Amino acid sequence: MNLSVWGVVVDVDGCRFNVARKGWELPFDAEAAELAGLRRVLRMHLELWGLPGLVHDAQICVTELVANVIAHVGPGTPTCLAVSMKGSRLRLEVSDPDTRALPRVVARATESESGRGMLTVDGVAESWGVILRGSSKVTWCELATGLRSPSDHLDGPQVTRAEALLGLWSLDTKSEATSRTRLSVGSGEKAAIDVITDLLHWLKAHGCDPDAALDRAQARFEG
Repeated sequence: MNLSVWGVVVDVDGCRFNVARKGWELPFDAEAAELAGLRRVLRMHLELWGLPGLVHDAQICVTELVANVIAHVGPGTPTCLAVSMKGSRLRLEVSDPDTRALPRVVARATESESGRGMLTVDGVAESWGVILRGSSKVTWCELATGLRSPSDHLDGPQVTRAEALLGLWSLDTKSEATSRTRLSVGSGEKAAIDVITDLLHWLKAHGCDPDAALDRAQARFEG
C-alpha cells in the first residue's frame, strides 16, 4: 500500500516496528478480593501491548475463570494467571492444582448456577479448553485481536499516517535498505520523539507556540 504524505508517496506495506509482546505469569491465591487487582494488572499489560480494545473481554474471561476456581476448587487455592500471544490471538490461562473439578458449560435454560461462568467465557472467547498436566489443570481461552502476527499493531488512519511520517524520517536519516528492515518498538519510539522534536523546532521557527501546540495535541489525543 502506498500513502501520499505532503506530496511524497511512501510505501507503508507492513509496520517496520515490531511490537514486543512477551508472555507473563502471575501466581496468586484464588480469592474474590484478588479479582480487582487481577483486572488492573491485565488492563495495564494489554495497554502496554497496544491492545486496549481487548481489555473488557479479557477482564471478563479472567474474572470468570478465577471465579470458577473459587467456586469449584475452593477459596485460597494456589492459582496462576498466564497471558501470552498464540499466533494472532491473545491467550489467557488460569491453572490450579485440582484435576477433578473440570469446567463445563451448561445450557442457558437450566436453573443451575454451575457452569454459568464458562457459558460467559464461551460467548466472549473465540475458543477455550482444559489441559490436564499431571497434578494440575489449565483452563484456557483465546480472544481474536485483529492482528496479522504476534508483533503486529492495530491499524487506524492516525497510525497509518504516523507510520508514513516515520518512514519519511527514516529515509532521510538512514539508508533505504535499513529503513525497510523490521525494527523494535524502542527504535520506533526514538524515531517518534525525534520527529516530534523536529516539529516543535519547526513551530518555533515559524513564530508558533510549541507548548500551546503540545497542549492542543494532547487534548485531541485524549479525546
